[in-house]
Amino acid sequence: MEAKSVNCEGVQEELMDWLAGTLPADQHQAVQAHLTQCPGCQQELATVQALWNNLGHLPVPEPSEQLRPNFYSLLADFQRAEQRRQRWSLGALLDRLRAWWQPAYAVRLATSLALLLVGLVAGYGLKGTAETSEVAVRSQPAETPALAATTKQQTQVLALLNNPSAVQRLRAVSYAEEVAPTNERVVAALLSTLNQDPNVNVRLASLEVLAGLSQDPIVRQGLVRSLTLQDSPLVQSALADVMVQLQERGSVRPLRKLLQQENLNEQVKDKIEQSIETLSTDRAPHPSTSSTHHETPPPTQPNLPAAVVA
Repeated sequence: MEAKSVNCEGVQEELMDWLAGTLPADQHQAVQAHLTQCPGCQQELATVQALWNNLGHLPVPEPSEQLRPNFYSLLADFQRAEQRRQRWSLGALLDRLRAWWQPAYAVRLATSLALLLVGLVAGYGLKGTAETSEVAVRSQPAETPALAATTKQQTQVLALLNNPSAVQRLRAVSYAEEVAPTNERVVAALLSTLNQDPNVNVRLASLEVLAGLSQDPIVRQGLVRSLTLQDSPLVQSALADVMVQLQERGSVRPLRKLLQQENLNEQVKDKIEQSIETLSTDRAPHPSTSSTHHETPPPTQPNLPAAVVA
């Protein structure tokens, strides 16, 4: 096919496609014909072919431990930017202006103004009482910076756990890992998330944090009660692993009850049967659920199934 004026430079640029077999038939034949009579291109082909063969032996780099947190952070930033863009778009502004013209909003505006007027009148009447109470407030000790920071973290975690976005709820669980050891409200919110969150990844992340707090009797009892409330095979299997690693013999009865569920996943069924056998025959000492935090060393955190991004 030399009639198509194939030169060395053109052939060398197409060697990778020629090796991959992606060239059109006539072009493939032209390159083939040129290679049979050009030593320079034959040598270049040998070099490219050696590189081609070695590509499959290159080591695959392991993903960084920060890959998932960085991904969620970037995703959250993108969502915030997208929400701001949509909030101030021309269509959104027009929709808001259109909504203000509805009679229902006019009634609400009038009601709000009336309430504001009543509030101003009441405020003048209560001014003297406020001045008196201010003296009492000043005599009380000021809130410490540490307590204020903890309260702020608690508020942030509880708000994010109720966010419609699964990504935001995953971030809340990550923040809760720092706050939960000293905050009963956050622990209760994590147990509720484990039992009720619609996203399996969020439930697995909550279980991972709670497993690290299993020296707390409330957490252990909550994990045992959660066994019969789960419908996800991943969460059921992960909970069974946690019960075995914690040597929680109180979970044997809920595990047996879980076996009676209809359409139970076969792999989960095998896992639960193994867990029951281990908990029933193991003679290792059972950590007391009534012991205090300083009497019972923190258990090793169980290895839970990796959550897949939804």
